[in-house]
Amino acid sequence: MLHLGGGYTIPAKDVVMIADWESTTDSPETRYFLKVAEEEGFIIDYSDGEPSSFVITEEKIYYSMISSDTLQKRVNFIYNLGSNE
Repeated sequence: MLHLGGGYTIPAKDVVMIADWESTTDSPETRYFLKVAEEEGFIIDYSDGEPSSFVITEEKIYYSMISSDTLQKRVNFIYNLGSNE
């Protein structure tokens, strides 16, 4: 499980992409994508309104208060644990 902050987790196997909020939302295309996703009900905000990153899965997009670097390290750690079995 990937911890997104605030006690919320999602299955790490469902993660398609982890993105940094600040560097990606400069793009008009990304802002439009997130706006449409929110209008369609695909956004779950676990950041208390102050996202540092967002995580895309096949079903939802999760806003997180945790940096994309930290989330990526957590995913890598989870997968490295699994490779030792």
